[in-house]
Amino acid sequence: MKTYHHKPLFLCALVIALSVSTGFAQKSKPAQKPRKSIIFAVLNDGHSIEPIAYVSDGKLEPAVNGSDDEAMITAFVKSYYKPGTSYPMLYGGAAAGTVSVTSANNKSECGKNTADVTTSSKTPLKGFVMSLATNGTIKNTTSYRRRPTAAERTEIERLVKAEYAKNKLTPTTLHSQNLTALDVNNDGRPEFVGSYWVDIDKLTRGLLFFIAEKGASGKTTMTYSDYRSVDQASTMSGNIKDVDDGIYHEVLLEAYDYDGDGNAEIFTYEPSFEGAGFTAYKRSGATWVKAIEVSNYHCGY
Repeated sequence: MKTYHHKPLFLCALVIALSVSTGFAQKSKPAQKPRKSIIFAVLNDGHSIEPIAYVSDGKLEPAVNGSDDEAMITAFVKSYYKPGTSYPMLYGGAAAGTVSVTSANNKSECGKNTADVTTSSKTPLKGFVMSLATNGTIKNTTSYRRRPTAAERTEIERLVKAEYAKNKLTPTTLHSQNLTALDVNNDGRPEFVGSYWVDIDKLTRGLLFFIAEKGASGKTTMTYSDYRSVDQASTMSGNIKDVDDGIYHEVLLEAYDYDGDGNAEIFTYEPSFEGAGFTAYKRSGATWVKAIEVSNYHCGY
């Protein structure tokens, strides 16, 4: 009479089944890549955000653009624009509210890398009073963000006229999109970020963006300035009045110390007909240099 031993066969089958099961378990749980730290512009009276840059090892890198391919934008939306996702919002370099995503716009014709948001803040955002939002670390290095005093404005406009004089202009009337006092390194002395323009003639405007600051002596000087002229022929709409309303002007967004060195960088926004431009300025000795300059395509005009 033969005796059949089933135990070795059973053990072998069990080992194979466990190996297969382990393999399936490993494949079903792929490692999730952590989201990068990112900086958003908070625009349109606090109703929308769009990415400016990622922060990696204290450096800025361009974020996804509205002109990037659909797969890249879809992946970005899944990572950053899930409805209900909230980001701290800055004002005066400190956390001063939140923005919460309501919906992504990746299926829209324009602004594919933007999202609609609701904003909760003590300071309402309106017009060219804008801000930044981030999932990165926020250190309060800026002690205030405010309007300049009457005396400060008088001093700044003296410097503005001197800048125009360098370009052989002697304007009788100065127009400003905004002028803001900040303290980017918490030393108690203000930095001023301003956007001015003048009529060169009926169809030409002189635009001036600048950063000025008060030194230890109490004297205020320009530490960065950029002048350019725009005429109606070079305006995409063919109407110089659009420039008067803010198109092509570089204006302050907010200050944010993204690299944690104790000096907040200054972020700006430049609206155009087909998208937006963003620049971050970093202090370099006694002046300011561009840490990054990017353009975000929305759609053709």
